[in-house]
Amino acid sequence: MEMRTPAMFSATPSRPEMPTERLPFTIRRVENEDSLKKAVAIRHAAYARHVPEFARSLALPEACDYEEDTVVLLAESRLDGTPLGTARIRTNIHHPLHIEESVVLPEWLQGRSLGEVERLGVGEGRIGHMVKVALVKAFFEYFEKTGIEYAVIAGRAPVDRHYEQLLFTDVFGDKEMVPLRHAGNMPHRVMAFEIASGEARWSAARHPLLKFFRHTHHPDIHVGVASGVNPGRGVQATPAVPQAPISASLGQLAAA
Repeated sequence: MEMRTPAMFSATPSRPEMPTERLPFTIRRVENEDSLKKAVAIRHAAYARHVPEFARSLALPEACDYEEDTVVLLAESRLDGTPLGTARIRTNIHHPLHIEESVVLPEWLQGRSLGEVERLGVGEGRIGHMVKVALVKAFFEYFEKTGIEYAVIAGRAPVDRHYEQLLFTDVFGDKEMVPLRHAGNMPHRVMAFEIASGEARWSAARHPLLKFFRHTHHPDIHVGVASGVNPGRGVQATPAVPQAPISASLGQLAAA
């Protein structure tokens, strides 16, 4: 199958005063079958460590990996090209989110431009922790530059706590878990994050990853932006759902 690749990409600019930091790996969007195979391999291995039965369904690419609303990210070692991590971004520009196969999103998310992060998986060890944090930066960057209003995720326990530390909020009841069809009917906590107010809320919370996310340029993270992405859907933004400050460390967030 042919990967859907936009005709044009724009590089991520850095602010003039930003320090630049190089990473021991790159994060790029998948643009060919070889890269997709690497992403699928690390995805399968990561899920096999925690949910081996469900991981059997992830041994091959999924149909949605090729869809126009989908971007698959791949982290690779700069030393030898070894795959180190992956995540999949899916927007609702042309199709409903996968989460919407199982739940009806509340009114404050209806009519919004939404981006769903799924199939996040990294290798083991310290490098895996670093890759996970960099993948988070990558998908926030993609959402910001494509005009996505809210990031929506579904996290099984204990992964849901990582998103709570990032200031995602529950879409439904407090820490409520719901089974999701595209995740083998495993219970997940559905959470959302308003992109436009993210930096202000991280700053107010003195978030330990604020410098990494917003005040450091990482040229090894380059997700590209499709020229045809619709940056808005003609709806006014609503105030962000209230979020409590946190005091998580980088290690706590990155823990597998």
